Amino acid sequence: MEKSTHQVSSHLPLQQLVVGAVSELERLGYSRKSLWRYRVVWRHLIAFCQEMSLGDEYSLELAKRFCSTYQIRADECLNSDQGWRRNIVVSLKVLERFAHDGHLERIVTDMQKIQVPAPMSTALRDYELYCQDRRHLRTTTLRERTREIAIFADFLGSRNITSFDQMQSADLCAFVTAQHRLSAKTVSRIVSDVRCFLRFLLMRGILQQDLSHVLPVVHVPRDATIPSVWAPEVLTRLLEAVDRTSPKGKRDYAIFLLACRLGLRVGDIRALSLDDLKWDTATIEVRQSKTLAPLCLPLTEEVGEALIDYLRSGRPHSDHREVFLTLNAPFLPFREADSLHWIVRHWKAMAGIHFRTPQRYGLHSLRHTLATRLLHEQTPFQVISDILGHATTASTLIYAKTDVETLRTAALNTEEMRHV
Repeated sequence: MEKSTHQVSSHLPLQQLVVGAVSELERLGYSRKSLWRYRVVWRHLIAFCQEMSLGDEYSLELAKRFCSTYQIRADECLNSDQGWRRNIVVSLKVLERFAHDGHLERIVTDMQKIQVPAPMSTALRDYELYCQDRRHLRTTTLRERTREIAIFADFLGSRNITSFDQMQSADLCAFVTAQHRLSAKTVSRIVSDVRCFLRFLLMRGILQQDLSHVLPVVHVPRDATIPSVWAPEVLTRLLEAVDRTSPKGKRDYAIFLLACRLGLRVGDIRALSLDDLKWDTATIEVRQSKTLAPLCLPLTEEVGEALIDYLRSGRPHSDHREVFLTLNAPFLPFREADSLHWIVRHWKAMAGIHFRTPQRYGLHSLRHTLATRLLHEQTPFQVISDILGHATTASTLIYAKTDVETLRTAALNTEEMRHV
């Protein structure tokens, strides 16, 4: 890919900074529609800066004041000419990156442009077979891991390294440094994947020395982030907005209930089979896609009625055993990598829901919401852990952060125990 020729831009006049950022997006091949979105936000930013007499340079303080003025308020319905405000946060992050670095890069790697040097391809294929046959990785995990290793191999190729035995410690350090725009959690996963691959190369004799120790250990606390949850009244608005007279509404409503009432993961909802619905015992029995452990949940009246309504009046006739199918022929199950985020996004927009602060709102957030509600009702951690299908209660403890009162009580109880 052609490299940027821009210099570091932190002190450029705002208008010139915007021109440079647009030029970078054009270089990266952004669509005209995407370019228009960025231009509109940045044009408003320039106008805001002039109206408020804030000088002619970009700064974090300017970005904060602009966001504070134009951020979408709770329950606010935007007019057609105000839609640009939905793109403020992303647009400002892009402009901040350009102001800091003087160039832009796509966060999501275009895999079609990845070029793995030919001598490395054989080792990559051998590693993929090893992970599949010996490590028994799930398909999605295997796909993600081989993708990251391919990106790693492409990076080495960009440094004129054509075979893995030519790698040096400096190359590994440079690769990790190149991931600085990614979150710590993502970098931790990438580093872990590369470390496993280096040990494989050592085991196969391709490397003569163990380079895995060169890679840093990226510490990410389990409770570094607070799970996104829906307020009870907002969740009610979402469910009430679903058109339950249409096939789409019947399907999506049942999906929502499985997530927010039973806490099923997206992968388990996607793979849910007609055979998993045990009507005679009023239970749902699945093998969890993440842990492969069995999970049995009660088929409550509310969830059962929604499923029956969809199966009888919304689900198309098909030989597929998956419960949920696409709406149009050939009526297929959802793709394995589909997060079903678009389902929530559609009905959230129909309900006119806008969160007071930015948060995740996919199906997994509905699972978080159930966990938080159970915690608020003082349900024991072990029970919540069993419902969510967690291997240990350690994964469940993070939800205590969403309930300050419960967390405070837990601390008090600990102090009481010390004096017993």
